[in-house]
Amino acid sequence: MNVQEVLSELESLGTERTKKRYLSEGAREPVFGAATGAMKPMSKIIKKDQALAEELYATGNYDAMYLAGVIADPDAMTEEDFERWIDAAYFYMISDFIVAVTLAETKFAQAVADKWIDSEDELRRSAGWSCYCWLLGSRKDDEFDAEKLERLLNRVERTIHQAPERAVYSMANFVYTTAVSYTPLHHRALETADKIDSVEVGGPGGKRKGIQTSANIRKAAEKNRLGFKRKYVRC
Repeated sequence: MNVQEVLSELESLGTERTKKRYLSEGAREPVFGAATGAMKPMSKIIKKDQALAEELYATGNYDAMYLAGVIADPDAMTEEDFERWIDAAYFYMISDFIVAVTLAETKFAQAVADKWIDSEDELRRSAGWSCYCWLLGSRKDDEFDAEKLERLLNRVERTIHQAPERAVYSMANFVYTTAVSYTPLHHRALETADKIDSVEVGGPGGKRKGIQTSANIRKAAEKNRLGFKRKYVRC
């Protein structure tokens, strides 16, 4: 399939209801509103195709950018490619669920994530923390440095109250994922969660809501989900 054929297929899969939901989350035109599940048959036909992924991502169409992340070949991408992709990410569903997810399948994921966590840019910072969530939730514990992860937990504890809002979500999710998926630091992550539970973010109608990180960790423990690892990062 070429880029025009893919765009035509995505348009045919779009619904007004899904489009409205994407727009409400921060997507902007062009967007068709194709459900991610509806894209699976097409992605299975295409499989990995980095050249097509680049063309689709460059369209700026949200649906096409999502599919680009699904069919991208992380082994063919460089750090510079990911910098280009994050530059084009204009809202969190692209930065955290397309770019960060694809980055998590590379050998240099932690190095790039570390750099983005240090960034002043909100979506870069969010993507950096999100990448660690995808990594922790899929890779073996022995691939991580426990002392480094503990330093990141300490960093969340110190800085989450001053972080931009999208980064707050990702930082809280990092604490949750560490507690659930990286059992050597479960108790330390739970301590961090207890300390940051006063963090609030924007909700519907402009109302503020607290992020219930510690409660969610305890629920996961009650359901025997500690040590959970995904088989696949990308769909």
